[in-house]
Amino acid sequence: MVLNEAAKLLGIALRETEDTLTRNMLAGTATAINAEGGSNGDNPTEISQTDTDYWTQVLLGNDARCMLDTIPGENRFGTGPVRDAFFGLSHTDMTSSLVAAGATQKAQYPNPTRPLEAEWAALGNIRFCISSIGSITPFDSAQGANVYNNFIVAMEAYAIIKQDGAFAQFLYKPAQFSDALMQTVSCGWRTAMVPRILNDQWLLNGRCTLPA
Repeated sequence: MVLNEAAKLLGIALRETEDTLTRNMLAGTATAINAEGGSNGDNPTEISQTDTDYWTQVLLGNDARCMLDTIPGENRFGTGPVRDAFFGLSHTDMTSSLVAAGATQKAQYPNPTRPLEAEWAALGNIRFCISSIGSITPFDSAQGANVYNNFIVAMEAYAIIKQDGAFAQFLYKPAQFSDALMQTVSCGWRTAMVPRILNDQWLLNGRCTLPA
């Protein structure tokens, strides 16, 4: 039972490490566009639908394909249709900003069983997924505030490339093989992967701050 629990935690650590490496690659290489449609007086401003509409326009102008299909309207109280959309990968601190910008929250989708677990809301043609390991550039705005990097991603924009023969592995060494007195069990994981952008024109970094 102890080994099974350790295996679960190591699996989480493996995938979060892959996510962190991918986040850092996107933060260092994706084309950045500052939000300008907000009203907090900073540069970049807080996010607004003016910004998401412009980011969408840029991607569509580069022949990028949406990741998600329309969710058509249904006869359900307090809901509305959701457009074809790109994914927005954001930090959890962005939740209140999205609400303030007028985003349609996941509970207001006509069919709430279709979104991803990490999805929070849709703003224009971008459906935002949030994570506590989302990308932040500290003290980088004109007024010294933290800047949040929102990676707006179209289909086939980037990939994780696995090295030949080096797929993710769970490693376990029982006690009889680890030390002379057979007292120590060891377990861990290893992987070899490279995150990379496949087409620079099919993703962008929408940079913003938080509302004043």
